[in-house]
Amino acid sequence: MAFINFVRDYERVARFKLGRFEGMMGPGVVFALPIIHQIQKLDTRVTVLDIPRQTNITKDNAPIEIDFLVYLRVSLNDAQKAVLEVEDYTSAVVGLATTTLRAVIGEMNLDDVFSQRDKINEVLRARLDAETERWGIKVTNVEIREIDPPRDIQEAMNRQMTAERVRRAVVLEADGTKQAAITVAEGEKQSAILKAEGARAAEILSAEGDQQAAVLRANGYADALKAIQTVAQSVGANTMTLQYIDALKDIGAGDSTKIVLPLELTKMLGNIGAFASQDD
Repeated sequence: MAFINFVRDYERVARFKLGRFEGMMGPGVVFALPIIHQIQKLDTRVTVLDIPRQTNITKDNAPIEIDFLVYLRVSLNDAQKAVLEVEDYTSAVVGLATTTLRAVIGEMNLDDVFSQRDKINEVLRARLDAETERWGIKVTNVEIREIDPPRDIQEAMNRQMTAERVRRAVVLEADGTKQAAITVAEGEKQSAILKAEGARAAEILSAEGDQQAAVLRANGYADALKAIQTVAQSVGANTMTLQYIDALKDIGAGDSTKIVLPLELTKMLGNIGAFASQDD
């Protein structure tokens, strides 16, 4: 033990005077008198502990071997606990991590152990940190490195994974066929809709054309009737009488012994008489 001790920033020194704890000292220069003082240095940097491979039994009685890493450091505020509360905190953490892992794995099925590795890491970290707090140790992280099941279990898992891949392939193929059929049906549906709409539009256009043609014909007939009526109104009564006389001449020239006279004979004769008197 040196009389003058240089303590680095990441170190702390526990100094005892005649066996009594004086406190944690550093960084900087720490004096220690021979025989009177005893010191113990602590490194407060993060330390990695490699937990040896061990066999664990899952909830469904499957033996698996697991090794993992524990990241820890001495807490600056409670560094004296790492000296006063535990003889060798490194060995204590290794033993605690081993038993804690067995407890955690024993609560899980084999499939969950493989699929929930992150959850196992977090559960281990939380449990270890809660236990090591009384020693002034902070567990910052836990990482499972390898999980090795026995050969027979590994083979069964491989067969299961193969079957699962085949199942997924079948499901994907079926989904693809289904989607293709849906796409074809949708296309046929849209095509039928478009054809029906086209036929409907064509019928509407044809009906509208017929309607417009009928309207035009009716308008033509109306215009013709109006023209005839206008011409008829311009024809005088004398002209009509002459037409009647010509008609009677034609009737008299025929071979028929019967003559059918119109209902307005009296009026016509009156018109003839008036016409004759005008000539005189």
